[in-house]
Amino acid sequence: MTLTELKYIVAVARERHFGRAAEACFVSQPTLSVAIRKLEDELGVTLFERGGAEVGVTPIGQRIVAQAQKVLEESASIKEIARQGHDPLAGPLRVGVIHTIGPYLLPKLVPVQIGRTPQMPLLLQENFTVRLVELLRQGEIDCAIMALPLPEAGLVMQPLYDEPFIVAVPQDHELAQRKSIDAQDLKQQTMLLLGSGHCFRDQVLEVCPELSRFSAASDGIQRTFEGSSLETIRHMVAAGIGVTVLPVTAVPEHPPSNSLLRYLPFEGHVPERRVVLAWRRSFPRLAAIEALAQAVYECELPGVKMLVGEVAAIQD
Repeated sequence: MTLTELKYIVAVARERHFGRAAEACFVSQPTLSVAIRKLEDELGVTLFERGGAEVGVTPIGQRIVAQAQKVLEESASIKEIARQGHDPLAGPLRVGVIHTIGPYLLPKLVPVQIGRTPQMPLLLQENFTVRLVELLRQGEIDCAIMALPLPEAGLVMQPLYDEPFIVAVPQDHELAQRKSIDAQDLKQQTMLLLGSGHCFRDQVLEVCPELSRFSAASDGIQRTFEGSSLETIRHMVAAGIGVTVLPVTAVPEHPPSNSLLRYLPFEGHVPERRVVLAWRRSFPRLAAIEALAQAVYECELPGVKMLVGEVAAIQD
C-alpha cells in the first residue's frame, strides 16, 4: 500500500470516473486502474463498482476512502513539519481562492503579503469551493479563501470580511436612474448569473429565489442567462443584454465617466457574503495562517467590513 494508491482511490471516489480521476492525478487511466486493482487485491476487498456510466463506491470502499483521506492529510502534515523546521513563515504557502474572490482580492493582497513576509511566497490556485475543500482534505493546498457556507465539516475558519452585494445595470436601462434597487425589482428583469458550481450563484439565488424558476415563458425572470465568470457577465450587461448582481469588490473604485454600466445598492436589508480563510485542523503552520489573515485585513477593499479580531472556529 502506498500514498500514491491512496491518492488514486480518493480521486476516483470524488470524480466517480476513472478517466477524470486519472486526469486529476496527472497519470494515464491504465496506470491508475492497475494501481487501484493492485490495492484491492492486497486488501482483499472491492472498493469500486465498475461497469456503469458512473463508478460507484462500495460500502467498505467508502470507509477505506475516508481513512485514506485522513492518511493523506497526516502525511502532508509530516512534510510540512520537516520542511518548515523551526520557522513556520519560511517557505511557500499554498493558497486556494474561489473564482469570485481571486480577481478582486489577490492584486491587493499579494503586494501587502510580500511586504509583510517576503520569505513566504504564495502559491495561488483558483477553483470552485467544492474542489478547494477537496484539495484541502488531500493536503494539496494549505488553506483557502472562500465564502460561507462551506460544504464540508472539520475545517478551521477565520472570518476575514463581510462583503455586500450590488446591482449592475446598463447605463441606459430603465433602472439606471434610481438611487437604489429593491430585490423585488429584479423579478421582472433579464438576469445574468454565474453557471452551476459557483457558490456566488447560490448566494444570489438566496437574494431572489424566483431566479431559480426556469421555464419557456418570455416574461421576467425566466429570461435568465448564465455566464462562466463575473467579468464575462459584466461585459454582457454593458452590451445591454440584462442586469446582474455583483460582490462590491468587483465594482471599480472610480468608474470612468463614459462607463456603460451603472452600479446601484440594494434598498433596506443589503444581502452580503462572509469571506473566510479555512484550513485543516492538523495544519501545523498556524503562524503562516495568521500572517496571511493579517495581510488580508490590511488590504483596502472599499465597501467591505473587515472582521479583525474575530475568533477562528471549527466547523463541525
